[in-house]
Amino acid sequence: MRRTTPLALAALAAALLLAGCGTGGTEGNDAGRSVSPSPTHESCVSALQLTAADSGRTLCLAKGGQLRLSLDGDKARPWKPVQAEGGALTAINSGFVLQPGDANAAYRADKPGTVELTSAHGAEHWQVTVRVR
Repeated sequence: MRRTTPLALAALAAALLLAGCGTGGTEGNDAGRSVSPSPTHESCVSALQLTAADSGRTLCLAKGGQLRLSLDGDKARPWKPVQAEGGALTAINSGFVLQPGDANAAYRADKPGTVELTSAHGAEHWQVTVRVR
């Protein structure tokens, strides 16, 4: 008796996977037309490490993921503490040793939503939008 069960299962799994990749639905009678992905389907990551260079970005963090940020300042021009507006992130221990003027923070993505993270460094303003999905 031949052992074809693993090969047959692999072929079946591949067929099911490919069948699920269609555009699906019949809204607007899109038959024969190319449909662009919806902009709401962002690529969410499970970990983010942010710096001052990330200012102005909008990022997606998967629920349960962690975000850490480090803004390097000095005594003459310190960063203000990071403010988080929105309820999707929960502050956690950043585990960093703070140097004078630095702003460090860490968060866990606990529920879907949007959070604005902000800080300031003299006249420079830092802002990142984080979407939790």
